[in-house]
Amino acid sequence: MIINTQQTSEPLTYVDHVLEHWNKDEDAEALVQGALRLTRGEARRRLFRLGHALRAQGLAPGDGVGLFLANRVDSVLVQLAVHLIGCRVVFLPPEPGPGELAALVEQSRVRAVVTDPRFAERAADAAGRSVHAPVLLGLGPCAQRCADLLALAAECPDVRPGGVPAPGTDEAVTVLYTGGTLGRPKLAAHSHRLYDALVEVAQDSHGTVFPSVNPGTERVLAATLLTHGSGHLMSVQALVTGSTLVVLPEFEAGEALAVLREERITATMFVPPMLYALLDHPQCVPGALPELRRIVVGGAASSPSRLQQAVEVFGPVLSQGYGQSEALGIAAFGAEDLASQGAVRPELWRSCGRAISDTRIEIRGEDSTAALPARQVGEVCVQGRTVMLGYYEDPERTAQALHDGWLRTGDLGYLDAEGYLYLVDRAKDIIVTGSTSDNVYSRVLEDFLLTLPGVRNAAALGVPDEEFGEAVQIFLATAEDAEVDPDAVGAAVTAELGELYTPRKTILLGQLPTTKVGKVDKKALRAAWTSPVMATP
Repeated sequence: MIINTQQTSEPLTYVDHVLEHWNKDEDAEALVQGALRLTRGEARRRLFRLGHALRAQGLAPGDGVGLFLANRVDSVLVQLAVHLIGCRVVFLPPEPGPGELAALVEQSRVRAVVTDPRFAERAADAAGRSVHAPVLLGLGPCAQRCADLLALAAECPDVRPGGVPAPGTDEAVTVLYTGGTLGRPKLAAHSHRLYDALVEVAQDSHGTVFPSVNPGTERVLAATLLTHGSGHLMSVQALVTGSTLVVLPEFEAGEALAVLREERITATMFVPPMLYALLDHPQCVPGALPELRRIVVGGAASSPSRLQQAVEVFGPVLSQGYGQSEALGIAAFGAEDLASQGAVRPELWRSCGRAISDTRIEIRGEDSTAALPARQVGEVCVQGRTVMLGYYEDPERTAQALHDGWLRTGDLGYLDAEGYLYLVDRAKDIIVTGSTSDNVYSRVLEDFLLTLPGVRNAAALGVPDEEFGEAVQIFLATAEDAEVDPDAVGAAVTAELGELYTPRKTILLGQLPTTKVGKVDKKALRAAWTSPVMATP
């Protein structure tokens, strides 16, 4: 029986596509997290109650709602509920320190912040610094002074909230944090066009994520953070195809392996360190996961040898994807293509694949709008529906990134004659590190380092690390006769920016190398970071 359908001539939103599935086969599983197992009917009713509870807080279509959430089923539902009532989702990831988180809340102009109880203290601090005074809501009981959104929702009707206008063509419906400078974050704003593209890609029977042509038969594991692009992408694509979404609260190789096996997972996404940890687990042997038919790997550079090892263990199930907060989907490589062509052309193991549907990729030189020929390295530029509207409330940086509908990604790479994309470096100085391959933004770290006594100049970069792919290393030019303690610097960084930003190594120098135009020469630093001359005092 179909109930609570959208009675409108407007085009369907991605939430409508989710509800098309949740309105049918009500007893089929929709959302799973450990012992919590929601059927489609239960998920739909819970979603509607959350929508009413949010609206009761005075939220109106177009208002921003910050989501400071951990990986859990209710986090998936509250994100859907924000879009259901026509509000703007603003993802607040856990890695920013107090100052950056407060700046993110302030700049995004959210009317409310929904926080996981474990993040409540940090959320209250950030909301308290905002002149917009957002309402603070807890996804459960919190020690802080915030209303329990789940308790409020339990008292609300389980019918779909009405009176929601269709989003405008250029209306921001989702905002993703993508770094920036200290106190001035960059927030990538996306319209509903992103979701239209994701629905089409997910429903394509030849897509890179879902190998089945039978909608609703997949069981998808969300292992990366739901408030990051990768986790959001994976959950949306699962839900719009009617797949069962299983949420992994925290990644640990043994636990992930158990969930993959016990929940009969057919598709998932891992960042490289997650995949490597899984491969290194003693129970990860050929045949251990017979139901698994697709693993998408993305979020950071992958080791070709490790990718080939994954195929040896799991079979031809490995896909690669490339995107960023400014364009969640850019290129992808299907598992069948990677397994078959990789044997003939080994260089393809280093490729990100080819442009996804309705997306164009060009390689352009510096200060040039003309596309470079095949195999010539330049900046990766992208055009398509997955490209952001711009940086929220930041026209200056939007103008720097977008030109005539083309996004300058800040990544360097080249295309081969068949259109396969290869990345060779990052121009944005983002360090991808940690067990979940989170982003450390060099500019944020450098800005903070320059506030410390005795520091005249600072540079942060990522250096190779066997465990996490990259590790944070900082170079400090100190004032003459200044006594700068590397351990104290590391402690100060951790206190202000969080453990993810803690430098693995601190190098003190009289001065930093510079380019001819006076900028810090990070290429020179990266080339010399193992030099005996550059030893930590």
